Amino acid sequence: MSVTLLVYLHGFRSSPRSSKAVKTGLAVKALSSKENTIEWYCPQLHASPKQSMDMVTNYIDQSGADKIVIIGSSLGGFYTNYLAEKYACKAIVLNPAVRAARELAPHVGMLTSYDNDEPFDFRSEYIDELKALQVEKITSPDRYFLIAAKGDELLDWREMVEFYGGSHQLVLEGSDHGIADYDNHLPKVMEFVLK
Repeated sequence: MSVTLLVYLHGFRSSPRSSKAVKTGLAVKALSSKENTIEWYCPQLHASPKQSMDMVTNYIDQSGADKIVIIGSSLGGFYTNYLAEKYACKAIVLNPAVRAARELAPHVGMLTSYDNDEPFDFRSEYIDELKALQVEKITSPDRYFLIAAKGDELLDWREMVEFYGGSHQLVLEGSDHGIADYDNHLPKVMEFVLK
């Protein structure tokens, strides 16, 4: 019997209730069996990047799983790079923020979450926390699977393709930052999880 811990990290201002997180969670539950158990962990991340990574690494360190796979969307993809390098595990990144500190610097201040309008303070020190988590170069591209949409209205897909050079890549014509056609690509995500 083997246990795979599948960690899903949502994007900036998002939550475990995002449609990609929910759909991935359902697919994971459908694939999990007694022989090959897949444990699903999709936490609500904090505004503080350091606090978020401390929480997730504590969970991973205590899990005792045989294998770890991390999936991250947008800012979650940025965190995925950090964790995949730390644990030398498989990673799936969905329209990831390659350089989150640069992308999020203009957003410092009071913001609201997308799905519940709850206010939170995105502080300037969080940009420094993001800089501390920056991966300059992934060490084993074969451990990574990138899904990048050319229609991403927030992040540059070309930067993603270059950063994850040599990795498994699925570049979508059109689509958008949220990957509206995610259902079509979920089987490939699960295939990579099980590989």
